[in-house]
Amino acid sequence: MIYSIFKPYIFSLDPEVAHDLAIKSLKLNVLPKSIFNVEEEELLETNLFNEKLPNPIGLAAGFDKSAEVYNSLFKLGYGFVEVGTVTPKRQLGNPKPRIFRLEKDQALINRLGFNNHGSEIVSKRIAENLPIGFLGINVGPNKDTKNKEQDYYLCLSKLSSQANYITINISSPNTEGLRDFHEQAELEKLLTGLNKIKKEKNISKPLALKLSPDLNSDEISNTIELLNKYKIAGIIISNTTDSNREKLFDTKKDEIGGLSGKPLKNLSTKLIKKFYRETKGKVQIIGVGGVDSGRSAFEKICSGADAIQLYTGMVYKGPGVVKEIKKELISILKKENIKNISEAVGINA
Repeated sequence: MIYSIFKPYIFSLDPEVAHDLAIKSLKLNVLPKSIFNVEEEELLETNLFNEKLPNPIGLAAGFDKSAEVYNSLFKLGYGFVEVGTVTPKRQLGNPKPRIFRLEKDQALINRLGFNNHGSEIVSKRIAENLPIGFLGINVGPNKDTKNKEQDYYLCLSKLSSQANYITINISSPNTEGLRDFHEQAELEKLLTGLNKIKKEKNISKPLALKLSPDLNSDEISNTIELLNKYKIAGIIISNTTDSNREKLFDTKKDEIGGLSGKPLKNLSTKLIKKFYRETKGKVQIIGVGGVDSGRSAFEKICSGADAIQLYTGMVYKGPGVVKEIKKELISILKKENIKNISEAVGINA
């Protein structure tokens, strides 16, 4: 595709400059949806949080941080898009440089730190430009907040009416103390508060919890117990990892931040299998980490993911990656004699 022609130029730019250029290009909204259509996409129709999606391929949070281009992204063929992470107040994030391409490893390391325009602007933006597809909003606390739980409650209250689901991000390695919410007592306190807000404000939108790939066995068991207790609709497995660097080749491998892309693939797939088996399929799973082809998407789905998300895969393969994944998935389904993608969920778990 055309992207392969432009890729050397794009990769000669600083990653954050290239990202800003991508956002600006998508704002022009010039690409017709038809060029990203595939035949027999009905084989990929699926359900997520009781809503029908045209396909299970989503864009992960982190690309459209401030909800500026979600409708252009739907036109690329995504079945759903997740924006954010959105914090109550606008924040600039960590000092630059803060995104690094590890080309030899088909990976990225980022330490962005929730840079976004804040819940007020994001809420207004979505209200004025209604989503043409299934939209998730990923929320988190401001860096300098005194009370992280309160920030989640504020975002849930402010943004739930604009979203099809809200993701509670407790797993970015770039906000100090955020992963403390994986501890049982902290997570229970947070989920109690979120359910209280939902009840008080009559919010019916489903909640998803975005988890770290670096969980230990105890944390997994405790999380599953609380997911059931507080009736959390879904989990996103997984966020970036701040470990897993031993086998990397790129010289930038020791940069501080969260690692995403190919090196995360097996780590997240193993975790998907574990959660699928232990929740017995009762909690929906969105699988993330190293998805850049139909085969890697199918692997996550067979391991127990109801849907998948990508981000780094689009950085390396361009906007046409969704179309390619869909075509390859359809071809795999036909070869395996599977009538619909949802029938493949968990078959290898």
